[in-house]
Amino acid sequence: MKWITRENAKVDRIACPWLIKKFIDDKAVFEYWPADTDWSALTLALGKNGYVYDVPKCVMGHHGDECSFDALIKNFKLTDPALAHLAKIVRSADTGNKDWAAEGYGLEAIADGFRRISTDDFHNQAIQFPVYDALYAHCKFLSEK
Repeated sequence: MKWITRENAKVDRIACPWLIKKFIDDKAVFEYWPADTDWSALTLALGKNGYVYDVPKCVMGHHGDECSFDALIKNFKLTDPALAHLAKIVRSADTGNKDWAAEGYGLEAIADGFRRISTDDFHNQAIQFPVYDALYAHCKFLSEK
């Protein structure tokens, strides 16, 4: 399936592809498009052949205090307690509310640094996935206590 979002990814637009690949669609193909794309028209054109995420006014985007990572967890009915904890970290890093998880401060800085040293969004995604693997392992440990 095709998964499309805005270019120049930082936190949520890297966390989401990690979540998609690991828990939703292991054959996912990602595309990063310019921010000024007509997302409503693209969503209609894709139909059942793909998804847009973390773009304005989309189902798998920000809603209230929650970010796109949360929306994916809800839409695909993922119930892993470790993912619920990881969602708080991602939400803390990606939104203005840092009260969700202290780790969000560090993740926000790490994601910004990776974005600055990567050559493009695909490289950024590749080099950041191990960060999410490690955070997931940490969250899994916490949820099993």
